[in-house]
Amino acid sequence: MRVKGGPKTRWRRKKWLKLAKGYWGAKSRLYKIAKQTVIKALTYAYRDRKVRKREFRRLWILRINAAVRSYGLKYSEFIHGLKLANVGINRKMLAELAINQPEVFKYLVDIAREALLKKVA
Repeated sequence: MRVKGGPKTRWRRKKWLKLAKGYWGAKSRLYKIAKQTVIKALTYAYRDRKVRKREFRRLWILRINAAVRSYGLKYSEFIHGLKLANVGINRKMLAELAINQPEVFKYLVDIAREALLKKVA
């Protein structure tokens, strides 16, 4: 007696096809192709959740660097100065301050500059 595709098989296939809903052409209609596409999509999603964090950090650093250079400092000097001054603000908040509250950001730049000058002296 051969095994036929009963309810269990249909449910399993429908699960993958449901996940592939919205894909173009055969990717949403044919079981084998749909399953491969969904697995690939889930793999990309998992990987890119980690990549997103890196990309945002990069963006924040770019913004901070651009803002700091207008005050005559480099990004690395600025961060080093903040560390010397024991200022514990993360890069996300620094980037937000640089964009939305430039007067507060200038104050932080001055703090970093003073800490660097004390270290040299």
